[in-house]
Amino acid sequence: MATDLAGRDVAVVTPWYPNPKQEWAGAFVQAMVEATAQGLGEVTVYHTEAWLMRQPLAEVEAAREAHRRLLPVALHPAPAVAGARLVRVPVPTVPDYTFAELAEQHALWLREALGGEPIPAPVVHAHVGLRGGWTALENARPDARVFVTEHASFLDQVLDQPDSRDMYERVLDRCTGFFVVTDVLRDKLAAAFPSLAHKIEMISNPISFGRPRPSPVTELRRWLYVGTLVERKGVDWLLEAFAECHAEDPELTLTMAGPGVLAARLAERAAELGVDHAVSFLGAVAPDEATRLMREHDVLVHPARWETFGVSIIEAVAAGLPVLVTRCGGPERTLAGIETAAGEMIDVEENSESIVEGYRRLCDRFPDGLDLAKAREILDQRFGYRTVAEAHHRHWFPEAGTHDAAADGGGEA
Repeated sequence: MATDLAGRDVAVVTPWYPNPKQEWAGAFVQAMVEATAQGLGEVTVYHTEAWLMRQPLAEVEAAREAHRRLLPVALHPAPAVAGARLVRVPVPTVPDYTFAELAEQHALWLREALGGEPIPAPVVHAHVGLRGGWTALENARPDARVFVTEHASFLDQVLDQPDSRDMYERVLDRCTGFFVVTDVLRDKLAAAFPSLAHKIEMISNPISFGRPRPSPVTELRRWLYVGTLVERKGVDWLLEAFAECHAEDPELTLTMAGPGVLAARLAERAAELGVDHAVSFLGAVAPDEATRLMREHDVLVHPARWETFGVSIIEAVAAGLPVLVTRCGGPERTLAGIETAAGEMIDVEENSESIVEGYRRLCDRFPDGLDLAKAREILDQRFGYRTVAEAHHRHWFPEAGTHDAAADGGGEA
């Protein structure tokens, strides 16, 4: 095995990765590591984590100098998933940086952490174009193959900043390969950089299909939402819709799992609507807890206004949960061909009625009008660990062909 893995070391550069205070942050990056690590040599994750400072400029500079002196002795590599090694690199930042300026800081502090030496791995896989991609390109060794995966829902904001757009074009030009998790992002980037559109390929986020629910859903009374509590996710309309449906069926409950600026307002509104006894706000939850919740609820309701991919939707189907979701960019593509098998899709509308009507249609079709087993099988073929790992390995090590990930289990939990 050691001979087979010679030269197959990979470094991962990411601005997000789960940590004790934010266990959900970068869970998709962790899943990518877990999916692809099988069949590789040494895998090292460099998590460049922004630490925001709001002090006066003189104090900021003093803090940075102290940070520079302490960094060499403060770094402690830790074990990560699938035998990988995790190196967390704090990045002191200040408010009002552009995305390009943030990327410069991430690249600078990773260089400090590396003692000025390049990342030793022959393959570097970076997450998001600037804080990951630029940071990787600026720190990779000259002969390294650098790949970038873009999955940011805020890509429009990045491209709206002239310096960030210019840096993004340089990343796209310099990298060995560039991946997006959905064709929505591919279309945006191809329109922004038509001369480089040929470099953009699609490889999805990996989803684990290794833990189905112990018994199938038998009724659609326990609603679940997993995600941030922000307006873009449609959570205001979700609560209004739930209240209307709860008036018709007092046995309904709603669990909202995730952090966000709307948490207090939603709690107040639930009380005003008289459904606070039926609504639970869990705050941020770890990925394993989110999986447990999906196995214990009856339907995932995800009324986002915009989504590049929608990881929680695929995770829900993987857990055997029917879904009620909006056609908001990513979901109509990830669920293409199995929309009715997996649940019910609704248009993005600025009201609660569309959610209510979608729920009623779903109830009318449940259970015989759904085929969750079929949906799960097809989504595993599209987004399962094995599929995603093989796609990345083909690009990372083309001279070796695809490693037999299937024989090794593909990294599936």
